[in-house]
Amino acid sequence: MRTASPCAIVIFGASGDLAKRKLIPAVYEMAREKLLHDASYIVGYSRSEMSDEQFRKIARESIEKYARSKPIDEEVWKKLEPRFYYTQADYGSKDDHSRVATTLGRLDKKFGNPGNRLFYLATPPETFDDIITRLGEQELIHKGQNNDPAIWHRIIIEKPFGRDLKTAKALNALLLKDFTEDQVFRIDHYLGKETVQNLMVMRFANTIFEPLWNHKYIDHVQITVSETLGVGTRGGYYNQSGALRDMVQNHIFQLMALVGMEPPVALDAKSIRDEKVKVFKAVRPVRGAAADEMTVRAQYAAGEAAGQKTAGYRKEKDVPADSATETYAALKFYIDNWRWSGTPFYLRTGKFLKEKLSEIVVRFQSPPLTLFQKQCESPVYPNDLIIRVQPEEGISVRMNGKVPGGSLNIKPVALDFFYKTTFNVEPPEAYERLIYDAMTGDQTLFIRGDEAEAAWQVIDPIEEAWAASKRPPEEYAPGSWGPKRAQELIERDGRTWLHGAEDGEPEPIIACTL
Repeated sequence: MRTASPCAIVIFGASGDLAKRKLIPAVYEMAREKLLHDASYIVGYSRSEMSDEQFRKIARESIEKYARSKPIDEEVWKKLEPRFYYTQADYGSKDDHSRVATTLGRLDKKFGNPGNRLFYLATPPETFDDIITRLGEQELIHKGQNNDPAIWHRIIIEKPFGRDLKTAKALNALLLKDFTEDQVFRIDHYLGKETVQNLMVMRFANTIFEPLWNHKYIDHVQITVSETLGVGTRGGYYNQSGALRDMVQNHIFQLMALVGMEPPVALDAKSIRDEKVKVFKAVRPVRGAAADEMTVRAQYAAGEAAGQKTAGYRKEKDVPADSATETYAALKFYIDNWRWSGTPFYLRTGKFLKEKLSEIVVRFQSPPLTLFQKQCESPVYPNDLIIRVQPEEGISVRMNGKVPGGSLNIKPVALDFFYKTTFNVEPPEAYERLIYDAMTGDQTLFIRGDEAEAAWQVIDPIEEAWAASKRPPEEYAPGSWGPKRAQELIERDGRTWLHGAEDGEPEPIIACTL
């Protein structure tokens, strides 16, 4: 990987958790790996009062606590520290943005940056319009003064990208008023994870998988993103979104698209994103009464799990007592195209669940004739391909094997591949890869505008059906795998979640008689 061209990295919301936990450590790791140009510098922009020295102190503390590489490399930090600056400013103020533009011009001369800009919006979504509008004004000033095509300005926008199709379209229109699509980087950090990137390699570089990747050989697909904690102090924010908007529309849909997409004609951003859009457009709509059959929404009840107690979601701080916002969602989708005809995709996500994990389970069809059926009391377990996104990134193939001994005992066994142990290296954090790609102009791992809109077209009818439904959200116990109806969603089809039984994942030895 080459060193990225020099630029000013402007972090809006520099005093927030995202900047401290992810963005600043990612910039440090890029510097440590010599991917950050010596003429690049960082300007924090937020409403909090802070000096340059205070910002540098916070940056060091963030790196020491959250960076992937420990301990901190003092030589790297010595070169990086003087390139951190801070500006207290209002996001919607023309004067403040103009003042920051002047500061950037001064720092460009100091460090030798030709004028490249990477603007990162690590702020709440209600600030997006103001920031984008003011940046657009500054962009026009820049373009009027200098038309050098080698100089670039790019903007990274965190989720949520709108809260429905209407607001997503409005945000796209605002962005494209002054920026071009190739300047806009809509980030979903899941796409920066090594295992997610490896999905395409696994599918399209291995003959043992791609010929089987269709409805003839795959029975169904499960995607689970579960968290062990509740909403905590973010009840007010979370109540405006819920699990469907917060996790399904972006993270889980991106995983579904990478599993479901057709082979792209090339490995460039346009070709890959074209195929993902086709997946969203092929999803069978879930409207009206169908939502009761194809979806489940729920809220966690009172209880304790993972060392955290709760009186229940509706009693969390800043959550209305009559809130219908879901902390858990399970859905069944069909992708109506030639490859996936009749193959269900089961998706689920929730807070306060039994285990923190993100994984994809591709469950294959059972053999048409099980030779061991006459001797076995129960059927041979179907094969699973398990793609683990977190916490342990890797891939596992679950197959059936004979237990050593005189009798014929069959047990599911796993062939595991983990990044840490296979390559003897810690996988880079997603934000390291994504910020680097934005600096080099590679949009492959970012979401295109029409892609975001296509995803909302699937989500909006479900939200509307839930709003009109007389069925209240189900309840589930903290530390469980969700409500009973979520189990029934898959079990009535004769299937089971890989993780679902309250006593843990069943791994029976199937005893057979000869």
